[in-house]
Amino acid sequence: MSHLNTGQDAKTESITPNPMNNETLGKHRSMLAIIVTKFFQNKLAVFGLIMLVIIVGAAVLAPFIATHNPNETSLGARLHEPSAEYLLGADNLGRDLFSRLLYAGQMSLLVGFAAMVSSTIIGATVGAIAGYFGGIIDGILMRIVDIVISFPNVFMLITLVALFSPSPFWLIVVFGLLSWTGTARLVRGEMLSLKQREFVLAARTLGLPKWRIIFSHIMPNAIGPIIVSATLAIGAFIIAESTLSFLGLGIQPPQATWGNMLSDAQSIPIFLNAWWFPLFPGLMIFLTVLSFNFVGDGLRDALDPRVVEK
Repeated sequence: MSHLNTGQDAKTESITPNPMNNETLGKHRSMLAIIVTKFFQNKLAVFGLIMLVIIVGAAVLAPFIATHNPNETSLGARLHEPSAEYLLGADNLGRDLFSRLLYAGQMSLLVGFAAMVSSTIIGATVGAIAGYFGGIIDGILMRIVDIVISFPNVFMLITLVALFSPSPFWLIVVFGLLSWTGTARLVRGEMLSLKQREFVLAARTLGLPKWRIIFSHIMPNAIGPIIVSATLAIGAFIIAESTLSFLGLGIQPPQATWGNMLSDAQSIPIFLNAWWFPLFPGLMIFLTVLSFNFVGDGLRDALDPRVVEK
């Protein structure tokens, strides 16, 4: 009878909700509320978030917002000043600047986001493996990181883009292959700290696979620094793409990007007589990168463990 009662008690206990689960869930919700509150207390971060919503939303809705075909030329509208027909003026080929800015935003943001995702995945994977396993594996992977860092990025970018077709795909591939080292070092440091925690030791005791411990138990606890790094990286990739396009090594016309729009405006007569042509593409790059930096700084402060604990 005692054995049957024990089994029944165990069954009842397994069915009865564990109060610790509700407590843990409440704690996570409380931490999330603190993080969100702290982020929205940062006025610059809120400004950056609002600007990004507007910029990304305008780029996504470009087919519905654009007033002209972005590649439609008109000799009679060459360098037309801002007006009711051409809201932000026209470029040197008579193309509507407002419409081209919207479609250029699609491409510049696509390259920035995709390059961030690829570099973050590579860096986080390498850093997680190096930090968790340590020893020879850590030494080999970190030497690879040192080798990649030793290459001058600007010259490598120019060389690789010149060798391959300067298309969005190859830009994303090149950015991803050259820009993952910072994330790898960041994740490795977090991994070295977190792998000694009690919940990781408990997972090892239960015999869970190492890949599951790394990606299901440790990585979620290191997500804060990764998010901050990824947010700041998007702005850096947009600048890199704009630089290459400005030099003629990035995405080629007639596909518009903010960088090659600036390239079309690089002449003294245009600067003196058609100020709107170089102004608006440069302003879009400036506002977008600045907004990503503001949001990244806000996330960094909000996700600071010392702030969350308070």
